[in-house]
Amino acid sequence: MTPLKLKDAIFDMDGTLLDSMGMWRNLGRDLFLRRNLRPPEDAEGWRLELPELAARCASLGVPGKPGALEEELRAQIEDFYRRRVHAKPGVSAFLARLAERGVPMYVATATDRPLAEAALIRTGLIERFQGIVTCREAGQGKREGPAVYEAALAALRCAREDALVFEDVLYAVRTAKAAGFRTAAVYDPWEAAQEELRRTADYYVMSYEAAMCSPSS
Repeated sequence: MTPLKLKDAIFDMDGTLLDSMGMWRNLGRDLFLRRNLRPPEDAEGWRLELPELAARCASLGVPGKPGALEEELRAQIEDFYRRRVHAKPGVSAFLARLAERGVPMYVATATDRPLAEAALIRTGLIERFQGIVTCREAGQGKREGPAVYEAALAALRCAREDALVFEDVLYAVRTAKAAGFRTAAVYDPWEAAQEELRRTADYYVMSYEAAMCSPSS
């Protein structure tokens, strides 16, 4: 692949650093399975906010009130980040290589800070980053705009053209590019739009093992 050119790096977390998108996509399905219920055929891949997901599961036969089911879902997510999440293959060595070359790095994530910190501590990645900023802290989701990337850029105190944003989903790559950031699309099997990602991003990272880091001087 084309060597990556960067002086500073901004990383998404879920699906980019962590192998975690399967957990999010299967939250509804797993709620059915824990009760020995057959989940709907389309349950794998539901993309709903937790209140809506809990309400849908309740309406489709999962026993319990939506509020209680939402709390169960939140507990499931917390358990995953604190005890079961894994880094994507090769990412630890990739970050170590960037660190050896003096590349400052920041995490820009939609996951709230306590869980993001827990996940990065569990996977041993947190020490590689100068800091974390969340969409909640930035006041805007990645679908709505680039505030979380702007906050990371400000914290890194680098020029926009020197930063490279690593993301795994198409809408986030589009948001970053529209704000003038260079982007690296990281392959994750839960993102279906891989060909569009290849066309949209400045770089395409099929795997961290294959990525060649070549920071600009």
